[in-house]
Amino acid sequence: MRKAFIAVALLLLTAACGPTRLYYWGSTGSETTRYEDLAYRHYDQQTPESICDLICVYEDMVTNPGGLRKTPPPGICAEYGYLLLQPNTAEIFSQYATRSQRRMFDSSNYASLFSKRGEEMLAREMELYPESAKFIAPLLNRIKGGRE
Repeated sequence: MRKAFIAVALLLLTAACGPTRLYYWGSTGSETTRYEDLAYRHYDQQTPESICDLICVYEDMVTNPGGLRKTPPPGICAEYGYLLLQPNTAEIFSQYATRSQRRMFDSSNYASLFSKRGEEMLAREMELYPESAKFIAPLLNRIKGGRE
Protein backbone atom coordinates (compact mmCIF):
# COMPACT_ATOMS: atom_id res chain seq x y z
CA MET A 1 0.00 0.00 0.00
CA ARG A 2 2.81 2.37 0.87
CA LYS A 3 4.60 1.66 -2.44
CA ALA A 4 1.40 2.40 -4.36
CA PHE A 5 0.99 5.70 -2.51
CA ILE A 6 4.59 6.71 -3.31
CA ALA A 7 4.14 5.74 -6.96
CA VAL A 8 0.96 7.82 -7.27
CA ALA A 9 2.61 10.78 -5.53
CA LEU A 10 5.61 10.63 -7.88
CA LEU A 11 3.31 10.37 -10.88
CA LEU A 12 1.38 13.44 -9.79
CA LEU A 13 4.56 15.40 -9.15
CA THR A 14 6.01 14.61 -12.56
CA ALA A 15 2.72 15.37 -14.29
CA ALA A 16 2.72 18.83 -12.71
CA CYS A 17 6.17 19.50 -14.16
CA GLY A 18 5.02 19.33 -17.79
CA PRO A 19 5.99 21.98 -20.30
CA THR A 20 4.27 25.30 -19.92
CA ARG A 21 4.49 28.29 -22.16
CA LEU A 22 4.46 31.74 -20.69
CA TYR A 23 3.83 33.38 -24.07
CA TYR A 24 2.13 32.63 -27.38
CA TRP A 25 4.57 32.75 -30.28
CA GLY A 26 2.22 31.79 -33.11
CA SER A 27 1.54 28.13 -33.58
CA THR A 28 2.61 25.64 -36.19
CA GLY A 29 2.52 21.88 -36.34
CA SER A 30 6.31 21.71 -36.22
CA GLU A 31 8.81 22.13 -33.42
CA THR A 32 9.38 25.79 -34.28
CA THR A 33 6.80 28.51 -33.87
CA ARG A 34 5.27 30.48 -36.70
CA TYR A 35 7.06 33.58 -35.44
CA GLU A 36 10.43 31.80 -35.58
CA ASP A 37 9.80 30.51 -39.08
CA LEU A 38 8.68 33.86 -40.48
CA ALA A 39 11.21 36.01 -38.63
CA TYR A 40 14.06 33.82 -39.87
CA ARG A 41 12.74 33.86 -43.42
CA HIS A 42 12.23 37.63 -43.28
CA TYR A 43 15.73 38.39 -42.01
CA ASP A 44 17.38 35.75 -44.20
CA GLN A 45 15.76 36.78 -47.48
CA GLN A 46 13.56 39.81 -47.10
CA THR A 47 10.75 39.91 -49.63
CA PRO A 48 7.51 41.90 -49.79
CA GLU A 49 5.62 38.71 -49.01
CA SER A 50 7.76 38.03 -45.92
CA ILE A 51 6.99 41.54 -44.66
CA CYS A 52 3.25 40.99 -45.12
CA ASP A 53 3.41 37.58 -43.41
CA LEU A 54 5.42 38.94 -40.50
CA ILE A 55 3.03 41.88 -39.99
CA CYS A 56 0.12 39.46 -39.75
CA VAL A 57 1.93 37.18 -37.29
CA TYR A 58 2.82 40.15 -35.11
CA GLU A 59 -0.77 41.42 -35.24
CA ASP A 60 -2.05 38.00 -34.19
CA MET A 61 0.46 37.77 -31.35
CA VAL A 62 -0.41 41.19 -29.90
CA THR A 63 -4.19 41.02 -30.37
CA ASN A 64 -4.61 37.38 -29.27
CA PRO A 65 -1.93 36.83 -26.65
CA GLY A 66 -1.88 33.37 -25.20
CA GLY A 67 0.33 31.45 -22.87
CA LEU A 68 0.14 31.65 -19.12
CA ARG A 69 0.78 35.40 -18.96
CA LYS A 70 -1.81 36.39 -21.60
CA THR A 71 0.48 39.19 -22.81
CA PRO A 72 2.64 39.49 -25.91
CA PRO A 73 6.17 38.12 -25.46
CA PRO A 74 8.93 40.56 -24.52
CA GLY A 75 10.18 42.53 -27.50
CA ILE A 76 7.35 41.60 -29.86
CA CYS A 77 5.46 44.90 -29.54
CA ALA A 78 8.74 46.77 -30.12
CA GLU A 79 9.67 44.68 -33.16
CA TYR A 80 6.17 45.03 -34.58
CA GLY A 81 6.04 48.78 -33.97
CA TYR A 82 9.46 49.28 -35.52
CA LEU A 83 8.49 47.26 -38.60
CA LEU A 84 5.28 49.25 -39.05
CA LEU A 85 7.20 52.53 -38.83
CA GLN A 86 9.72 51.64 -41.54
CA PRO A 87 9.37 53.99 -44.53
CA ASN A 88 8.09 51.54 -47.16
CA THR A 89 6.15 49.07 -45.01
CA ALA A 90 2.70 50.53 -45.65
CA GLU A 91 3.30 50.76 -49.39
CA ILE A 92 4.63 47.20 -49.55
CA PHE A 93 1.66 45.91 -47.55
CA SER A 94 -0.86 47.72 -49.75
CA GLN A 95 0.71 46.24 -52.90
CA TYR A 96 1.56 42.70 -51.83
CA ALA A 97 -0.78 41.69 -49.01
CA THR A 98 -3.29 38.98 -49.77
CA ARG A 99 -6.99 39.58 -49.33
CA SER A 100 -7.05 37.66 -46.04
CA GLN A 101 -4.06 39.64 -44.76
CA ARG A 102 -5.81 42.93 -45.59
CA ARG A 103 -8.91 41.80 -43.70
CA MET A 104 -6.87 41.83 -40.48
CA PHE A 105 -6.87 45.62 -40.67
CA ASP A 106 -9.99 47.74 -40.89
CA SER A 107 -8.50 50.39 -43.17
CA SER A 108 -7.32 51.06 -46.68
CA ASN A 109 -5.02 53.92 -45.59
CA TYR A 110 -2.16 51.76 -44.40
CA ALA A 111 0.31 54.65 -44.09
CA SER A 112 -1.79 56.39 -41.45
CA LEU A 113 -2.85 53.16 -39.76
CA PHE A 114 0.68 51.73 -39.57
CA SER A 115 2.12 55.01 -38.31
CA LYS A 116 -0.41 55.19 -35.49
CA ARG A 117 -0.22 51.47 -34.70
CA GLY A 118 3.58 51.50 -34.75
CA GLU A 119 3.73 54.23 -32.12
CA GLU A 120 1.07 52.41 -30.06
CA MET A 121 3.11 49.22 -30.14
CA LEU A 122 6.29 50.95 -28.99
CA ALA A 123 4.37 52.58 -26.14
CA ARG A 124 2.77 49.24 -25.27
CA GLU A 125 6.19 47.58 -25.08
CA MET A 126 7.24 50.15 -22.48
CA GLU A 127 3.98 49.66 -20.59
CA LEU A 128 4.26 45.87 -20.48
CA TYR A 129 8.01 45.75 -19.93
CA PRO A 130 9.12 48.98 -18.18
CA GLU A 131 12.77 47.98 -18.39
CA SER A 132 12.55 48.49 -22.17
CA ALA A 133 11.78 52.21 -21.77
CA LYS A 134 15.50 53.01 -21.70
CA PHE A 135 15.75 51.84 -25.30
CA ILE A 136 12.27 52.49 -26.67
CA ALA A 137 11.60 56.02 -25.33
CA PRO A 138 14.47 57.68 -27.26
CA LEU A 139 13.42 55.85 -30.42
CA LEU A 140 9.79 56.91 -29.99
CA ASN A 141 10.82 60.52 -29.30
CA ARG A 142 12.98 60.56 -32.42
CA ILE A 143 10.12 59.18 -34.51
CA LYS A 144 7.63 61.71 -33.13
CA GLY A 145 10.16 64.54 -33.44
CA GLY A 146 10.78 63.75 -37.09
CA ARG A 147 7.10 64.22 -37.90
CA GLU A 148 6.60 67.54 -36.16
